[in-house]
Amino acid sequence: MTDIDPQEGDRATPSRRAGLLVFGLVALLLGVVAALILTPGWVNDAPVSASANGPGGPFTLTDTQGRTVTNRALLGKPYAIFFGFTRCPDVCPTTLTRMTQVRKQLGTDGDKFNIVFVSVDPGHDKPADIGNYLTLFGTPIIGLTGTDAQIKQITNGYGVYFAKVPVAGGDYMIDHSAGILLFDSRGRYVDVMDPTEPMATSIGRLRELIRA
Repeated sequence: MTDIDPQEGDRATPSRRAGLLVFGLVALLLGVVAALILTPGWVNDAPVSASANGPGGPFTLTDTQGRTVTNRALLGKPYAIFFGFTRCPDVCPTTLTRMTQVRKQLGTDGDKFNIVFVSVDPGHDKPADIGNYLTLFGTPIIGLTGTDAQIKQITNGYGVYFAKVPVAGGDYMIDHSAGILLFDSRGRYVDVMDPTEPMATSIGRLRELIRA
């Protein structure tokens, strides 16, 4: 009778080891791909300190009245800045509507911070177009845009992703980051707000930012 080693069943043959290795590599690659696909443009699970070296920096843009505006114009009040475009069918109007609701829920604190919308589509969004668009939300929103070079400068500095996506008829739409960046009254980056998070969470973030 042949003795059976109780550990023999745990010993992988060379072919089995190779198969397990291939399986593991495939699983790892699938996990990486899934993470890239499912991760939104802005992900920030851990709070970022206001003193941390984060997004921000100097910029020169144009407001809805055609006036030149630099980053210094935003100093003095905390602000929440969002990048998008006026033809955006879903994320932009939903996010700006949400920010309007958050401001109302903050009561008297609602006037103590600015909401800033930067259009990354200067090809379609002229200053007056942005101004007309923002009036639809029923709350003061600072609208900004600029040349392609100016938009590239601010999006690079603020770590914002955007890209033109061709559509039928030779036109394009824009894929872009959906996060709302929060800055204190001195222009220092504080955190990024997910527009899909619970309303109470967003209100708490803004209230903390205002009272900091």
